[in-house]
Amino acid sequence: MSFGSPNNPYEKPQNPQQPPQQPGYGYPQQQPQQPGYGYPQQAPQGVPPQQGYPQQQGYPQQPQQPGYGYPQAPQVPASAYGYPQQPGYGGQPPYANWGQRFLGTLVDMLVFAVPYILVIVGANAKMAFLSLLGGLALLGLGIYQLIIEGKNGQTLGKKAVGIRLVREIDGQPLGVGMAFVRRLAHFLDSLACYLGWLWPAWDAKRQTFADKVCSSIVIRTN
Repeated sequence: MSFGSPNNPYEKPQNPQQPPQQPGYGYPQQQPQQPGYGYPQQAPQGVPPQQGYPQQQGYPQQPQQPGYGYPQAPQVPASAYGYPQQPGYGGQPPYANWGQRFLGTLVDMLVFAVPYILVIVGANAKMAFLSLLGGLALLGLGIYQLIIEGKNGQTLGKKAVGIRLVREIDGQPLGVGMAFVRRLAHFLDSLACYLGWLWPAWDAKRQTFADKVCSSIVIRTN
């Protein structure tokens, strides 16, 4: 017998219709490769994408945060949160001049003059009731003036001449407590021959010494 002859019993006949042999036991079968994470799938060669092979898109990239040197978000104005802007604060506040401040103080003194006269007349005429009435009127009027100046920035005299007392930092009223402190600080204006009361005549911010201590300014309202 010779190898390759039809009579060789060790040679298996080849059947052209027999399917191809499977790989032996223990050999890994090659699986089709899956597309990477986030990479689009590719359609088989020769098949257009619209025939059932839609391309998958990866996850969108997150926008990068601006680093140093990049422009930041615009600042939100204080008026957007409900804080009113004071009139005329585009550049320099409309400071009240010395004459307007003097007229406002003069009107306040005239308002206090009526109860003060009652106190003087009652003391001279030995009428304790009249003096007591005048004293209570002075006390009540002083408290009322302090409250309206702290809350609204205007006493009766300031309102009459069109000026207002406000904080220098934001243009808001001082508050009752700070308005009281400012009145106590007026003793500084009476030192050195009342120089502090005259200081607004040439000061850049039209402030007295008490205004500088309390960081307050007096502005025009009209």
